[in-house]
Amino acid sequence: MSPKTFHQIVLRERPVAEFLPKTFESKTKAFDELHVGKQQALVQVTYLSLDPAMRGWVRDVRSYLPPVQIGEVMRAGGLGVVISVGESSKFKKGDLVSGMFGWTEFAVMNDHALTKVSPPPGSTALDFLNSLGAPGMTAYFGLHDVGQLKAGETLVVSGAAGAVGSLVCQLGKRAGARVIGIAGAVDKCAWLENDLGVDKVLNYKSPTFHDDFKKAVGYLDVYFDNVGGEILDLTLSRLNRNARIVLCGAISAYNSQKPRGLTQYTSLIGQRAKMEGFVVFDYAKQYPRAIKEIGAGLADGSIKRKFHIVEGLQNAPSALPMLFAGTNTGKLVVKVSDEPRISAKL
Repeated sequence: MSPKTFHQIVLRERPVAEFLPKTFESKTKAFDELHVGKQQALVQVTYLSLDPAMRGWVRDVRSYLPPVQIGEVMRAGGLGVVISVGESSKFKKGDLVSGMFGWTEFAVMNDHALTKVSPPPGSTALDFLNSLGAPGMTAYFGLHDVGQLKAGETLVVSGAAGAVGSLVCQLGKRAGARVIGIAGAVDKCAWLENDLGVDKVLNYKSPTFHDDFKKAVGYLDVYFDNVGGEILDLTLSRLNRNARIVLCGAISAYNSQKPRGLTQYTSLIGQRAKMEGFVVFDYAKQYPRAIKEIGAGLADGSIKRKFHIVEGLQNAPSALPMLFAGTNTGKLVVKVSDEPRISAKL
């Protein structure tokens, strides 16, 4: 039996700095407002991904995606199950799919906006929000296509305990590099060294961090930047000739009204180095290559991951700031529902 109502969470106002309780608001919608058209499917959302990029999505500025508008469902990728299909849809009831559903319990989606999920051996559907999803693709193509990492080089990774950073570290080791991670908690540093095999992990909150960094790194060949700010500036002073800086994120500056500028950028000239940004969606046609390699690592246990699961769509707004405070311990996701037990006919 179909529910009478369902819930969505929309953007109420644009945050000036940190996300606040008043940034979002919950809406109750009538289930019979959902109408499935030709080449569309109705999806019951099971999990949603929480990502640092979401801070950028609510800024009213020009970017790779248009900003979420006031009153719109908050944008988010997720997993779900098809519970009804329209005429000529390529999906069938019961299909497990991924898509940009947003913060909602149900969504009517165009076929072209959905991807059928078939977990390879050794993986689960939830991995498609992590190692086999956008974080994994970001790590893989950022490191290999932008960073052009080679065996024997020194790789430094900030945000190393995060979903992207932890996989970058592991892919770096697989490529034969010396890998140095940067994280902000003792337990995270220990996990990276003891469980993931990172050569050295530095705690950026340590009072001796700058000296520790210089001693441990020496000079670097590839820096995978997830944080920006002061740490990016520090790495610019420790570049080998022809070093590559991969600009993936700047989480230290996302909530700042006046982000700190760089002072060491002229070292790029003398070291013939480069900084390059990228957007993972540009590599969509190449995802199968990355999924195959990462999937093999998940299957044989050589690639590890962990999740931090928050229960209930209503808790998404309070969970999102965890990313910026560094209090999550693994890929942060929201469990919206169990797999559906209803039968919807629209």
